[in-house]
Amino acid sequence: MANTYRDDVDLGAYWVSEKLDGVRAFWDGETLVSRQGNPFNAPSWFVEGFPPVPLDGELWIGRGTFETLSGIVRRHVPEDDAWREIRYMVFDLPTHPGTFDERLGRMKALLAGLDPSRIALVEQSRVGNHDELTAMLNRVVEAGGEGLMLRRGGSRYLAGRSDDLLKLKTYEDAEAVVVAHLPGKGKYAGMMGSLLVEMPDGRRFRLGTGFSDEMRRSPPPVGTMVTYKHHGKTGTGLPRFASFLRVRQER
Repeated sequence: MANTYRDDVDLGAYWVSEKLDGVRAFWDGETLVSRQGNPFNAPSWFVEGFPPVPLDGELWIGRGTFETLSGIVRRHVPEDDAWREIRYMVFDLPTHPGTFDERLGRMKALLAGLDPSRIALVEQSRVGNHDELTAMLNRVVEAGGEGLMLRRGGSRYLAGRSDDLLKLKTYEDAEAVVVAHLPGKGKYAGMMGSLLVEMPDGRRFRLGTGFSDEMRRSPPPVGTMVTYKHHGKTGTGLPRFASFLRVRQER
């Protein structure tokens, strides 16, 4: 899990990559599984030739396609044409004992010669200073991306949150639980107008933007965990300009 980037970080110690808006997936050497350990129903041809060692990565189609991707990978019967749009983007080796610098070299060797339309290494690069990092962030965001991830080159693969992994976005994000559907008005009459959501501290607020019409017609059920973005907090501690991002995947 990632901490948030701070400008006092020694950038020379980190690799930088785009933060992909995909579905987290682990390859255990035989099967693609979710972070909860549930198998994805991927076609056999999709995983043919994957390395016989555990990999950590994301199933991904492209920027701004999370909802489409989520619908594809959740189907019990896989659709070949839909899965041909997906790539498994690898960013780590869970069982390798070395540093990330060493794991990166090993990942390159493992994926060399494999079909890049099905499995590929997340591109990692170095930046010299904060200005270069900011310029890289702006390019990614302007192209429709979410932000950047920074991985410490000397770090081991460990569970939990630490400064070994940092995220950098132009906004903050957080999670809340849906407690009610509030009816829409005007052009949203007969649909969901906003979600009433509850933060971990028990406080509630309305989440009314960021939804497609399809989601307004079939909103996330009460009890669902959703991720939203916001730009800081108000004086009372509630998220400022909150907007729905996605349903958190709990497969």
